[in-house]
Amino acid sequence: MTRALRFVADHYLLAPIGAIVAIGWANTFGASYFRVADMLAFAVNDVGMAFVLGFIAQEVVEAALPGGTLHPWRRAALPVIGAVGGVLGAVATYDAYIFSGDSRNLLQGWPVVSAVDIAFCYFTGAAIFGRGARLTFLLLLAIASDAIGLVLIACRYPVPDARAAAALLIVPAIWSAAQLRRIRRQSMWAQLVVSGTLSWFALYWSGVHPALALLPIVPWLPHSARHLDTMGDPDRVRHVSPSHFEHVFRYPVQCLLFLFGLVNAGVLLKGFGDGTWGALTASLVGRPAGILLTVGMGVAAGFQLPRGVYQRDVVVIALATAPAFTFGVFFATAVLPVGPLLTELKIGAMATAAGALLVCGTARLLRVGRFARTGIGRH
Repeated sequence: MTRALRFVADHYLLAPIGAIVAIGWANTFGASYFRVADMLAFAVNDVGMAFVLGFIAQEVVEAALPGGTLHPWRRAALPVIGAVGGVLGAVATYDAYIFSGDSRNLLQGWPVVSAVDIAFCYFTGAAIFGRGARLTFLLLLAIASDAIGLVLIACRYPVPDARAAAALLIVPAIWSAAQLRRIRRQSMWAQLVVSGTLSWFALYWSGVHPALALLPIVPWLPHSARHLDTMGDPDRVRHVSPSHFEHVFRYPVQCLLFLFGLVNAGVLLKGFGDGTWGALTASLVGRPAGILLTVGMGVAAGFQLPRGVYQRDVVVIALATAPAFTFGVFFATAVLPVGPLLTELKIGAMATAAGALLVCGTARLLRVGRFARTGIGRH
């Protein structure tokens, strides 16, 4: 039993398990499910997800340190460029699909297709690539995509009681994080409690989703560079520490991902429509195409792929961002009111989980990652 639980946690399977439980519960005892989901939504989506995004961001920040897989900045910038292209590609594809039909009222749902399920990316990326440059490239791409989406939602659908001036609290939040890092170099708790709280209220009161609250704080937490072979003993020792965010929150984050799937994935399996197919097409076709195009343009402009990442890897990485899954449902709920349009988009977001089969098939076809043979898939 202990070994099975460790396998589930290490492979980030609690999020899809939570989603499966939510779907089954919503379609059998809907009233009780939606009552519980509504009760937990704020704590999970607005508070808990800040720790999840911070946990993933910690790995990305360490990869950008000297000696890390995303160092120097020309390597770290490329997945962000790819994220912008992926969002543009997904939105353009979604709009084109909706314009080709008669359901123009679905156009308001375009921010939904910017969502990328980070847990799904982590699971598929780790299963195909293991740990290293390709996984951190994928994670930064996914984080940047979701950050863009949350900002778009905040701009497109502002919170009625938002106070723009509250965003200025982000300044003392970052300043205090920097000062606390200088004073207490091996402690993360002061930054999380003081700086993280200030950052959370800065975003919440200004109308930006507070799930992004720890992203500006993470760079000031204790770090150690993450090298190409992060399964090696030196890196493992440096990251297993009571002062290391990743070590302390490794298992709590798994529980939060389970709750995130449970709260957001309860979709009634009825009401397919243009929104479903539009979201599915945007995620499986538009986003990967946009990523490949902009990454190619970025490389041509002088930006660099991380060491150990090759053209075939980028194809698989782009496809690995296709599943919107629970994050897509979360975005849809933030954009649309309860009704048939919301149902169509939520089903479309859940259906993008089929992208996992597409990315695994492509990785096998191109002999990338675990499917690579000696001397193949390296050009």
